[in-house]
Amino acid sequence: MKTITPRLIFISYRLRSACRLQRIQGHMMSTKAGSEVLFEKVGNAGVITLNRPKALNALNLTMIRHIYPQLKKWDKDSETDLVIIKGAGEKAFCAGGDIRAVSEAGKAGDSLTQDLFREEYILNNTIGTYQKPYVALIDGITMGGGVGLSVHGRFRVATEKTLFAMPATGIGLFPDVGGGYFLSRLQGKLGLFLALTGFRLKGRDVQRVGVATHFVQSDKIVSLEKDLADLKTPSNSDVAQLLDSYQEQSSLDAEKPFVLQEQTDAIDRLFSAGSVEEIMENLKKDGSAFALKQTETLAKMSPPSLKLTFRQIQEGRGHDFYEGVRAVLIDKDQSPKWKPSILSGVSEQAVEECFSSLGERDLKL
Repeated sequence: MKTITPRLIFISYRLRSACRLQRIQGHMMSTKAGSEVLFEKVGNAGVITLNRPKALNALNLTMIRHIYPQLKKWDKDSETDLVIIKGAGEKAFCAGGDIRAVSEAGKAGDSLTQDLFREEYILNNTIGTYQKPYVALIDGITMGGGVGLSVHGRFRVATEKTLFAMPATGIGLFPDVGGGYFLSRLQGKLGLFLALTGFRLKGRDVQRVGVATHFVQSDKIVSLEKDLADLKTPSNSDVAQLLDSYQEQSSLDAEKPFVLQEQTDAIDRLFSAGSVEEIMENLKKDGSAFALKQTETLAKMSPPSLKLTFRQIQEGRGHDFYEGVRAVLIDKDQSPKWKPSILSGVSEQAVEECFSSLGERDLKL
């Protein structure tokens, strides 16, 4: 009979851990880079296609590491006049980052988690400062990392299929990819409302609030892409003029009112507060059906994430991210056990620590 010693148990554990980490790395750093993101020249345009339709084109580190240098290359290429980015399939532009893989890597202590966020933010900054026209065709689900690939570009084209949200507080995170920048610049308290509640905007409403610059019907996107590629040495105004013409041809849902039209004043009033606790008090005192619904929504979110999101922070770590991913994406029981579980349990000191410098690890763009 074979004796199992503590040393054998330890070695077996280490081997299992190593294999598990290898699987995680393989998931995040897939060798299928050539198929997960596609690059091609169409006319005068460089076209990026996010090609993971079964994963709703979720963005992983491999994709980031291929998109970034390609953008740099096209920026210097005299025969590339503009860049178009789109998603494969019928459902999504990009439903976010590959959060499940990030969570697994983080729990395993792998540096790929930090690498992904750091390199993703560098890519977002590159898009935001790109010198040539950059057009994101957000024809489908656009969340999290997908927002980072689009909202910082000069042109963002929504369709009736577009579904926008920043649902980070529901998984114990916060709206990153520059969320604190663009959300804070939406009208009134709308950005704060969207960030805290994860409220979803659809179709033309995405353009109405300013997340998208244009609205074009989905059945016109192929034609639009061809016309964009045919533009020769276009200026930003040339691209804008073409997009404007397509928007004028797209009458779908034009008469449909903005989904939050009747709640806009209430959002500005109820979310004008000095803390998340005050917002909760405002909602409870108001007592309207809308206010009560938001109270219920916020009660399900991670308290630390709510406070950090309120401060529009740029970095966050901890139990709630992993627990949120478990509850929403892995076990799917929709019952996360937040730590702390109530807002009063989140100290101001804990929030302030998230603003502290990372020293040499600070990202300088």
